[in-house]
Amino acid sequence: MKRIGIIAKRKSDKAVSAVCETLPWFREQGYETLIDPNTAVVLGIDPTPYEQIRDEADVIVVFGGDGTLLSAARLVEGHDTPILGINLGGLGFMAEVPLEDIHPALERALAGQCSIEHRVMLRAYVHRGGERIALSSVLNDVVINKSAVARLIHIDTAVDGEHLTTFNADGLIICTPTGSTAYSLSAGGPILYPTLNCVLLTPICPHALANRPVVLPDHVRITATIAGDENVYLTMDGQVGFDLVPGDTVEIVKSEHTTRLLIPCEREYFGILRSKLKWGER
Repeated sequence: MKRIGIIAKRKSDKAVSAVCETLPWFREQGYETLIDPNTAVVLGIDPTPYEQIRDEADVIVVFGGDGTLLSAARLVEGHDTPILGINLGGLGFMAEVPLEDIHPALERALAGQCSIEHRVMLRAYVHRGGERIALSSVLNDVVINKSAVARLIHIDTAVDGEHLTTFNADGLIICTPTGSTAYSLSAGGPILYPTLNCVLLTPICPHALANRPVVLPDHVRITATIAGDENVYLTMDGQVGFDLVPGDTVEIVKSEHTTRLLIPCEREYFGILRSKLKWGER
């Protein structure tokens, strides 16, 4: 690993400062750095287009939080480029390396001493009038929820063409195991071990209390069709949005690609859960 792609959280002084402080270390170790355009402009150095980072970097180091890492995962989908997340103080389930441990963590990871986890990704397609009008890949989740009006929405849901149910709810979350600790967890969904090969359906405030989260194998095809006349919005990874109209169908399938996350050598997953979720604290 000689070419290091660096992507920092936008409009974050802390992220830019962390990159600035780390660049001399990369140079001392003999690494070439490819720095994203937004960060490079602030630092006053030559920027690297995102497409070049995607195509040429041997590893991506993300300075920020889970949101920045999600963007990086979509950027490098299909390139098998491992990603290492540097956490700048947020919750950070995926950006696991604390800023104070950055140099030893980078040294071990770039020397190939740390493991790589392959995380399931999903692809979401929007069909309208028999035509595919939008698509996006996600590492965390696909969310269908209501717009401003406080009314239930109706989502006809099928698995591999077989009718599952019509969710009458505030919305529906379709997420990967990685995304199970995001919006789905807040909506009452279970925590799934992040390397499992499955997908989770979590209704948001369902009208029927018996509508509970459902875990499915990740090879199935899930379709969710908007019924009724409510305003509905589709959100992918909390970052890409799309307005839906009655009759639209969202199709969700497993991506043929995975996200490859570099895991800190000392990392212990259940310790992360205890720390991030404050388990055992009073």
